[in-house]
Amino acid sequence: MTRLLVGTNNPGKLAEFRRLLAPLDAEVVSPGDIGLTLDVPEPHATYEENAGEKARAFAAATGLVTLADDSGIEVAALDGGPGVRSARFAPGGPDAGPDLVLERLAGADDRRARMVCWLAVAVPGVSEPSVRLFEGVVEGQLATERRGTGGFGYDPIFELDDGRTTAQLAEAEKDARSHRGRAVAAALPYLREITGGRDRMPPTVEDA
Repeated sequence: MTRLLVGTNNPGKLAEFRRLLAPLDAEVVSPGDIGLTLDVPEPHATYEENAGEKARAFAAATGLVTLADDSGIEVAALDGGPGVRSARFAPGGPDAGPDLVLERLAGADDRRARMVCWLAVAVPGVSEPSVRLFEGVVEGQLATERRGTGGFGYDPIFELDDGRTTAQLAEAEKDARSHRGRAVAAALPYLREITGGRDRMPPTVEDA
């Protein structure tokens, strides 16, 4: 069975990726699972470059097929920000980002926003890993306050067209509708090719 490394140390992302990648006939592992300590900076101005850099670095360090992403929230009233700097937007760290966004948009009429994920899949090669990129986007708006206890990051303030934030969704629904879920869905055909070309199947009656 192919090992597929998820190149992140973010526990929220790891949990999501494990669910999203569960259909693959692959062993999904994290850096912690294999005893790897690697911190890859995100210096670039685009999600694509940051995601590619992370996937490439983890694949080169381990020799494993690696998946990594860079994601963010883009707010119309903030000229598309914080965008690629979403995780570094607030001086207090990633957990403070949603509160700072809400503070900046206090009383604003234009609350349009979208969540963006660029996913990179790196396959080790003779000289360096090759990288394929996939995108997932979901449109919505900013809530006026935090709502919901699920998810992580900006989920409690990102509101979908039905009025719920992504932090108020059950895990399965969030996985189907989120920016990260859509990026993984776009990547699945390629991931199937490089991990054996088939999905895991539920047990049959004879197997039970």
